[in-house]
Amino acid sequence: MKIPVLNISQFKESAALNDVYINSFSNHIQLNKHLINKPHSHNFYLCVLFTEGTGTHEIDFNSYRITPGKVFFLKPGQTHFWKFETPPEGIIFFHSQEFYELKFLEHKLHTFPFFYSYQNPPVLELTPKKREQLQLNFQEAYTEYQQTNLLRELKIVNLISHIYIELTRAYTGNTNLEKLNSPHYTNILEKLETLINIHFYNEKLPKFYADKLNITTKHLNRVVNKTIHKTTSQLISERIILEAKRLIVHSKDNLANIAYTLQFSDYAYFSKFFKSKTGMTPLDFRKKYF
Repeated sequence: MKIPVLNISQFKESAALNDVYINSFSNHIQLNKHLINKPHSHNFYLCVLFTEGTGTHEIDFNSYRITPGKVFFLKPGQTHFWKFETPPEGIIFFHSQEFYELKFLEHKLHTFPFFYSYQNPPVLELTPKKREQLQLNFQEAYTEYQQTNLLRELKIVNLISHIYIELTRAYTGNTNLEKLNSPHYTNILEKLETLINIHFYNEKLPKFYADKLNITTKHLNRVVNKTIHKTTSQLISERIILEAKRLIVHSKDNLANIAYTLQFSDYAYFSKFFKSKTGMTPLDFRKKYF
């Protein structure tokens, strides 16, 4: 059983634009509660600013507190769900990669630190002054989305770009980014993460990825170490463990089948590998969520 992957079209209202969606958060969860009441992933980029409410937001098995002034970012493929303690409010928007990058041919989404790498935190806490400023920006984008004015799409994409720029300035000021290195190194890391996402089921050794990138394994390890202080093997293992967690929790497959899906020779080896990385067996991890 695969994890549900939601498409932007499932959230569309009348007069919506292609590949973009903006709404107040309370209205969003009311209209779409049948879609978002269980863990799921998306095929789009998501950004939400909370102005009211408390709770937790679990993103790929890491839990983050929801409080007013928090901004969350999600890349395509990440699994998440919300759990609220008090009624939430804010503004949420999401869009496809094409919606943004076809309008800004010289600027890519991955240049924003919160969309750059899975190693960077998916959350930002704004100062009161920055929150007040950005709340106005989010509201302006939402107002424009609701209307049908001339050049509506162009204005929305420019407003989103402005929001991302302001969020990047706040993010780099408040967050200890480990990836601020040369553009060449960050480009290699980005390509490596993409390759791992595609091939981790079958290819679990650094040499495969170094060959794909036309560099030596030694140089690849140097790049990963300099940018995020890890090894290539660690990145591969982390991606395998993440997928294992997703399958253990979100699928109904038995654990032996999950081991087979992840290309382990047998369940015993998979269980030993999983426990060495998480401190618990796959069965214990499943029990934690049920």
